[in-house]
This record gives sequence, C-alpha cells and structure tokens, in this order.
Amino acid sequence: RATGSMGEVPEGSPQAPLAVLSKVELRVSCKHLLDRDTLNKSDPCVLLLMQSQGQWMEVDRSEVIKSNLNPVFAKIFTVDYYFEEVQKLRFEVYDSHGHAEVGTHDDDFLGGMECTVGQVSSCPLTPGTPAGAVPWLTPLASQIVAQKRVTKPLFLKYGKFAGKSTITVISEEISGNNGYVELAFRAKKLDDKDLFSKSDPFLEIYRIDDDRSEQLVYRTEVVKNNLSPIWEPFKVSLNSLCSCEEKRKLRCVVWDYDSRGKHDFIGEFFTTFEEMQKAMGENKVQWDCMNPKYKLKKRNYKNSGVVVLLDLKIHRVYSFLDYIMGGCQIHFTVAIDFTASNGDPRNSCSLHYINPYQPNEYLKALVAVGEICQDYDSDKKFSALGFGARIPPKYEVSHDFAINFNPDNDECEGIQGVVESYQSCLPKIQLYGPTNVAPIISKVARVAADEERTKEASQYFILLILTDGVVTDMADTREAIVRASYLPMSIIIVGVGNADFTDMQILDGDDGVLRSPKGEPVLRDIVQFVPFREFKNASPTALAKCVLAEVPKQVVEYYSYKAFPPRCPQTRDAPDANLSSPQ
Repeated sequence: RATGSMGEVPEGSPQAPLAVLSKVELRVSCKHLLDRDTLNKSDPCVLLLMQSQGQWMEVDRSEVIKSNLNPVFAKIFTVDYYFEEVQKLRFEVYDSHGHAEVGTHDDDFLGGMECTVGQVSSCPLTPGTPAGAVPWLTPLASQIVAQKRVTKPLFLKYGKFAGKSTITVISEEISGNNGYVELAFRAKKLDDKDLFSKSDPFLEIYRIDDDRSEQLVYRTEVVKNNLSPIWEPFKVSLNSLCSCEEKRKLRCVVWDYDSRGKHDFIGEFFTTFEEMQKAMGENKVQWDCMNPKYKLKKRNYKNSGVVVLLDLKIHRVYSFLDYIMGGCQIHFTVAIDFTASNGDPRNSCSLHYINPYQPNEYLKALVAVGEICQDYDSDKKFSALGFGARIPPKYEVSHDFAINFNPDNDECEGIQGVVESYQSCLPKIQLYGPTNVAPIISKVARVAADEERTKEASQYFILLILTDGVVTDMADTREAIVRASYLPMSIIIVGVGNADFTDMQILDGDDGVLRSPKGEPVLRDIVQFVPFREFKNASPTALAKCVLAEVPKQVVEYYSYKAFPPRCPQTRDAPDANLSSPQ
C-alpha cells in the first residue's frame, strides 16, 4: 500500500497517503479450540484479514499445526501501523483438512476475532449479522500496540461463543534496527524416542523476555527418521530473535515429532545471540542438548545429543534515513512541456500564462515538489529542461533543451532560479510539439548511469515531468523507463490541465508491471503519475506528499538491489525519514 506523510488536507481535496508510523509484528496462539475431528484433534490454521474499502482481504496465513487444540503458531504476521487510520483486522481460525485451500467450505470454522491494530475489543454479533461474520467492536481501552498482549474469546457465526476457545495476540513494534540473521543448525546423536524407527526431530527457538515469558521465534521443519538431522537454513529478524539485544537469553528445544500432537521432549539448551555469533566464518558453535530429568536420574548422563550452529550470517537492512545521513544527495531535475496544446502564453487561457497575482499550474506543481527536494540537495542547484518547443537561434524543435539556454550548464540556483528561467524563456520560444518525453528521461538516465559507476550511495536522481497531455512517444518512453529502473532514479509525472490522462496510468506500475515494447519488465516501479487537477483545492504540500510518498522506498530498493551500503551509516533507533518531512 502507498505510504506518505501525515498532514492535514482541506475538505474536499484528495487525501495524501498516511505515513507508516512503524511496523508491528503479531504473534498468535490459541487455547481450548473446538475439536472438530472424530479420530484426531483439530489441525488449526489462522488467517489474518484486513479491511480495505469495506472489503475483507486476506493478508497472510499461518502454518497448519497438526492435532493441537492449544497451538502456538510460529508464523509472525507483520503489519504497517498508521497512527491516523483505523485499521480493522480479523483473525479466523480453521481446522484444515489439507486437501483444499484453508478457509474454504471444506474446512471447519473454529472461531474468529475482529479488532483494530490500535484497539482490541469484542462483543456478540447483533441479530441479522451475515453468516461468516465475527463480533463487531465496542471501544474498550485495550490497545494492541500499547498492551503488547491481548487475549479474547473466539466467536462462531451469529455471536455464538466457540466454547472456551480464546486467541492471544502479542504485538511488538519493530525498532529502527531492522536487520536480520540467517542461521543454519544441525544435530548429532540425538536420543531415539521411537520404538520401531528413529526420532523425527525439529527445533524450536524461544526468546526470553524481561517478564520471563517466552516468545516462539522459529520452528524448523521436521526431519524424518534421523538422529543427526540437518535443518534447512532460515532467516529471522534481529528484532524477533533477541529484541536487538545480544545478551538476551534464548531457549532452544529439540522435539521428536508426533502426528497426534504429543511431541516427545528430547532436550534443550540456553544461549544468546552474542554466543551464536562465534559461528561466523569458518567457526562452528555447539551445545549439549540436555534433558533435566535424565540429568537428575542418571548418574553417567552426558547429554541427549549435540546441536551445532553451522553458520550465521548477519544482514543489515538500511533505511532511507541511513542513506541520507550517509551523505546521499537527491538531485532534482524538472522537465516542462512547451507543446502548442498548452495555448499561447500571452493568452490568459493558456496553461503557461503568467499571472502576476496567481501562479499557473506549472509553477504550483514545480514549487510544491521542488521545495521538498531542495532540502536533500546540498548545493540547491536544479536542472531545468524543456521539451516540445522551437528554440532559438534556428527555431528547430527540441525535446531536451535547457530553459536557461546554457547548453553547458542547465542548473538553476534553487527553486527561485528555476521559476525565473521559466518565466524568461517563455517569450523566446515557440510552443510546438509533439509531446516526446523519452529524450529527457534518457538524458537524465545517462547522468545517473555515470553516478552508478562510482559504486557508492552518493547521488539519487528525481525527474519531475510536467505535461498537459498524453505522451506521443509512448513506446520509446516505456523503453526508457525500463532502462532507468536499473539506475539510481525515480520519475514523477504531473498532468497539468484538463486533458484525459487515462493512457498515462500505464506508466505508473501500481496496477501492473510496466514493460518495454519487447516485453521486458521494469526492475523497480519508479514512476508516479498524478493529475494536478485532483489537488487544485488542496494545500500546497498535499501534491508533494502524494507524489514523493514512494521515493524513500524507491531509494532503498535501488541501493539494496545494488548492495550499496550508506557511505557512513550511523547507529540510531529513530524511524525512517519521509521525503515530505525533511526536518
């Protein structure tokens, strides 16, 4: 979903996307679930749904836990937390039959609970509530984010309690350090718990919190009939593993899997992430897997096997703010449409008409976006280009000319310099056509390609294209955008005037993947298109908030793809910056 900045927008104007205040991890467990199976216990699975525009959409689902009425799900749900938005969530628990998609009529509904990210409360369904719905909310002062842990009853259809079934949701805000760790475990000579075959071991890792409660971090797959299993490597966030605290205690438990849910305890050991890090490189770390009962009863007891950490890799995930604080500059280029369809600038009906009392739409869009970008560019110099006009001295059509008429240096001093160059160039040019933007995209892309060769996160390019109509060279433009998606570059297109911009939506990849005429997809979604008329009655910052909302994500995506770290990253616990909040 799009993210942006929190700010007031006048009534009747389009609402700019809200800022993601933070991300929240949700852990789910249930107790006393209904037993729908005749021979075995229920095989529960949890579906997480979120309400969007009045419709419930599935966001994610947990694993299926076999034959267990008190499941603790290993799946961690991650949701964006918006402070200013009521985000309705629904948790639905099903007894999975395995032969169909979970949640179909073939599965038994074990109960549901509806809540919001900010508030959790429930009451019985009112009469006439549609089948399949779960309890609506009454405002109780219980907050997922504030309370951290909320337990609520599960309801069946029409507000009927699902017996004594309860669901517990534990929430945790993801801190600024959003790195993750990749772990690879194996075990040797585990105790054999099976009579006619060998044990079927799996490993669980628990984080021990300050209140001594344990949170399940990860559950490995089961390795069948093997006393020296090698489990598949897995990744977990540092936040989930140890709350980003190296010395936080971890409890690791090895079980022998039982299809009826009665897993046999093999042994356990305690460790910390600090100790685990000794396994980096060629080193390995191992622990005795201990069964406390055996240790007390058996005089010569040594262990119930050994667990070995074969490898550990730490992956740092950088944020937009990391790159900005590391010295990455945002270079801003504006490209202005000077085609004849804008109308004669001397005529008051022209989109380029200079009214001494009221800036035209081109100037409004330019100033709104440029004033934000200039805070991220140390020299405050902007490249300003024009296209679609006949220019002096030969009055030939150009699609990438400098509006200051200096071919060797198209930069202007700040936004005011761009405004002055725009106003002074209008009397000197003849508006013409067609509306070709591929040349300007390619021109900025060549500069970005030179920057890419430095192999540093030093400069990222934003191209703002202001146009009054659908581009004429659509095929070449799509090709240029696909090429640019591999470079440190984003493109913002603002449609000025009242033209039908329907065909321009194809360039904005929100509804699908943009492809070149040959079918090659973009590497990243780098284009944002917005008709200016939707913001005519909004505050000056509303347009900037909307069109710049995706830029921080695009910056991070590019440098992550190239594996370029910030030039001088700084440790901090602050949330990511947003382009529309340069402070």
